[in-house]
Amino acid sequence: MRTRLLKFKIPLFFLVLLLGFNLSVQAQNSIDVRGVVSDASGDPLPGVNIVIKGTLQGTLTDPNGNYRITVPGSDAVLVFSFIGYNSQEVTVGNQSEINVSLKEDLKQLDEVVVIGYGSVARKDVTTAVSTVSTKEIDERPIVSAAQAIQGKAAGVNVYQPSGAPGGEMVIRVRGTTSFNGSNSPLYVVDGVPVDNLNFLSPMDIASMQILKDASSAAIYGSRAANGVILITTKQASGEAKISLNTQFGVSRVANQIESLNASQYKELMDEIRPGAIPEGTTDQTDWFNEVYGTGITQNYQLQISDGNDKTRYFISGGYLNEKGVLSSAFFRRYNLRSNVESQVRSWLNIGLNLSYSDNTRNGVTTGAGSNRGGVVLAVVNLPTASNIIDPETGLYNRTFFGQNIVNPIESIENGKNNKNNENRLIASGSSTITFLPELTLKSSFTLDRRNGKVTGFNPPVHGADRDDWGNAWDTRSTNTLLVFDNVLTYKKTFADKHNFEAMAGSSWTDSQWSQSYINGSHYKDDNIHTLNAANKISWNGTGSGASAWGIMSVFGRLSYNYESKYLFTFNIREDGSSKLHPDYRWGTFPSFSAAWRMSSEEFMQGLTWIDDLKIRGGWGQTGNQSGVGDYAYLQRYNITRQAWFETGKEDALPLITQANLRTSDLTWETTSQINLGLDATLFADRVTIAMDYYSKHTEDMLMYVSLPAGAAASSNIVRNEGEMMNRGVELSVSSHNFTGAFTWNTDFNISHNTNELKSLELQQIYYDAETTDAFHQIRVVRNEPGRALGGFYGYISDGVDPETGELMYRDTNEDGKITASDRTYIGDPNPAFTFGLTNSFSYKGFSVNVFLQGAVGNDIFNASKGDVMGMYDLKNQSTEVLHRWRTPGQITDVPKAGFVMQPSSYFIEDGSYLRVKDITFSYNFSGGILNKLGVSRLQPYVTATNLLTLTDYSGMDPEVNQWGNSGAVQGIDWGTYPHSKTFVFGLNVEF
Repeated sequence: MRTRLLKFKIPLFFLVLLLGFNLSVQAQNSIDVRGVVSDASGDPLPGVNIVIKGTLQGTLTDPNGNYRITVPGSDAVLVFSFIGYNSQEVTVGNQSEINVSLKEDLKQLDEVVVIGYGSVARKDVTTAVSTVSTKEIDERPIVSAAQAIQGKAAGVNVYQPSGAPGGEMVIRVRGTTSFNGSNSPLYVVDGVPVDNLNFLSPMDIASMQILKDASSAAIYGSRAANGVILITTKQASGEAKISLNTQFGVSRVANQIESLNASQYKELMDEIRPGAIPEGTTDQTDWFNEVYGTGITQNYQLQISDGNDKTRYFISGGYLNEKGVLSSAFFRRYNLRSNVESQVRSWLNIGLNLSYSDNTRNGVTTGAGSNRGGVVLAVVNLPTASNIIDPETGLYNRTFFGQNIVNPIESIENGKNNKNNENRLIASGSSTITFLPELTLKSSFTLDRRNGKVTGFNPPVHGADRDDWGNAWDTRSTNTLLVFDNVLTYKKTFADKHNFEAMAGSSWTDSQWSQSYINGSHYKDDNIHTLNAANKISWNGTGSGASAWGIMSVFGRLSYNYESKYLFTFNIREDGSSKLHPDYRWGTFPSFSAAWRMSSEEFMQGLTWIDDLKIRGGWGQTGNQSGVGDYAYLQRYNITRQAWFETGKEDALPLITQANLRTSDLTWETTSQINLGLDATLFADRVTIAMDYYSKHTEDMLMYVSLPAGAAASSNIVRNEGEMMNRGVELSVSSHNFTGAFTWNTDFNISHNTNELKSLELQQIYYDAETTDAFHQIRVVRNEPGRALGGFYGYISDGVDPETGELMYRDTNEDGKITASDRTYIGDPNPAFTFGLTNSFSYKGFSVNVFLQGAVGNDIFNASKGDVMGMYDLKNQSTEVLHRWRTPGQITDVPKAGFVMQPSSYFIEDGSYLRVKDITFSYNFSGGILNKLGVSRLQPYVTATNLLTLTDYSGMDPEVNQWGNSGAVQGIDWGTYPHSKTFVFGLNVEF
């Protein structure tokens, strides 16, 4: 279901819900209690939080572990808590002295934050690092690890621009930093840098950390300008365990665009082309029902692990099959993982991680408006079409009343022949040598081998209105990536107060890529699709290519903290990239961060409601060399075959022409970032808050810069050009609202980012995004300094003129006429806020998880509106055109039929939305016969995804961008594959 809102705002009560506590204290006879709190070895613990249970009244231990507190009576209960230790409750009774020994919380001590080439205790983090909870992953119908991040981390905007099965996820960490280059973060899985996460089953993930600021990400230097996402896969826990997760889901289109029926369509056509549609036409075909169906998802994952104090192993295998609501759309993945770790000697630990995946998707075509795919075609095809297939010829109908329109069913059926397959093997071996308890060396070598195959076939079709001979294509590529890392780490604690760590390392990366491709045509029939059945092989569509690139890096880190109170970290990395000019290919990327735990100071001891309070700040630089070719700085050449078989050309050689201009000073795109943050734990660990402010400044952006007309070579050149700025604030709040038999936990995050293109050098204005034919090839996006990327450009529409029925365009330059110079900025696709809210409830074995997610303040350019409401040819239209202007004096917001539209604010809509992303109900059976059978977990569950979307957007879905992962073009809806409403039934079994 989808509901419109007149105004969209974030309800303030979401924040209020985080802070509901019972503050009542029963009046009784007071008792003075004192004592000493120590650890298991008897050493006193300073700063231990002591609270009277059920109240906010409490105190802290002094530097010698002493405390003193007045309690209301003998039945009072004291709660002793300290970071890294298990909390302990003691009933006062008649005791006036209570000494407590706290035990280390091994679970919390193990909860470390993974950082670049190492880890650190969560309490000692000095940088902006977000941890994404993975505990609900196996109860959500997610295909990609990126989906697990959406709405779960402040400062990280994740959206799926297309709802196609296995569709690409766009991740922006603290805004868009590059114009033409890559804006995707660096993914590091078990220490291995990878370019995407399609090979990884989300159910294999143990932990996810996002390095957001430069002081945390700079250790990855040249590849960290867009943030770093660190993923650790599951390892054996030391005991034999078998886990099985099964999911079965059904999907339907969440929102439908209604089309005109036959009589409404004829009435419209009589206004555009009188007599084009004969009298007596009736409804024949419901194209929406023909195009869209029910999607089916099946997901199975089996995991086995075991081990002892010497050797542990984890094996996982899975199968995913996602069939889309468009019948030919699918995504299928097989995955296998094996993680083995062995303590061969007391000084030697070895590990071997193997991951293999085979994923296939089809090339279903959507987007690009009415001439491609089934999304818009389902709306604009004629309801009066009597047959999808011509009964006389057996061919798909393409001509209806003289209107030549692509038959969406034919397009969908042909799409079933298109397949994009990739199989990927990632093998990583590592050894850790312990020279001293404080000194270790870890070496790892990784092979990442990818084989891709893209094939397709369009059958030959011959008839009175067509003569298609059929064509096929086959493209195969191989990419081999080798990574060799060496990291030396020294950790030492002096006098039980001074904690010191030094790390130094090197990383070598080499990539080799090759590709071959062949195209053929003129098939006899559609029985054989392989290229050996093609009678004609494309002269220019056959060939091969290869390229290579490499990076060499050295890096280091120094960190020091005094009793976890004063913390300092310094990182530096130097990278050399083969993509950049030899004189400028080495870049140095330093960073520094510090933190102060205020709650450990004596002057904070009176604030007993503050368990932990830390202020942190940092600065750093990161680089980017992605998004440009492997030989970006070199002058390259085009090779054109010559027809040697023609008479007089027997000795002809290939023609070689200059392809581009050499860039003799191509260097790193560099981002400098400042971060200020605060972490707080309040009310006896009931509330956790993290706040951050950041400012990112990107210089020397890598861009394809347009050259003046008449340039000697190509129309653009790769060079360092321009500056970008991103500033923002982030807030994350987690609370334990209720504890005990009934629990209620809340996680909320909200982010604000402001983007600005600061300057450009050679060319000041870039136009992009040519959309619907209704605009006659006018581009609707303009980028220039002083504005955010992706701004929509066109005329300001002041509504429909009641007298003429035409849209009234504003004369912005006040010259008395409407010309192209009256165009201006009419919308901004960048959201003012993105947010996520998760509420988890449990009682005994029952659990309910509700996840809300959304964005506020972004505009959408509804280019589909030009196709389904343009009324400029004989295509059918949506029922919105029933409100079109027809007679003088009529007041409406839809212009008359046949009016030639221009890109204007008429197509700009508010893209703000609040989505009920997931609701999960589950029950965990335990005890009884399950214990006898050795079953530790039997949990059936049901999840509803995209159940409800609150938005004012009139299109099929507000989470959209036809241009996918582009930084320069965002928020355009042009027949994009819609998101679906999905119901998933699953079962988790563990024994």
